[in-house]
Amino acid sequence: METIILIAAIIVMTGLGVRLVQLLNAQHNARIASYHFGDALPGVGRRSRKQHRHTPAAPGRPADTTGRTGRGGTGR
Repeated sequence: METIILIAAIIVMTGLGVRLVQLLNAQHNARIASYHFGDALPGVGRRSRKQHRHTPAAPGRPADTTGRTGRGGTGR
């Protein structure tokens, strides 16, 4: 008799655990659905490059061709 009760309790607890996981997954899916990670139109909301890529400097030319001078050398 105790074995039957133990097996029934294990089955009930397993069912409750399955139901809890399903509810948590549904909640997680609802949170994900509220954010739009992919846009309908590609490129919408993306920042465009302000400067075009430059070709590598030819030998004998200065390495800095971006026109940025006087930055102070702090790296910020």
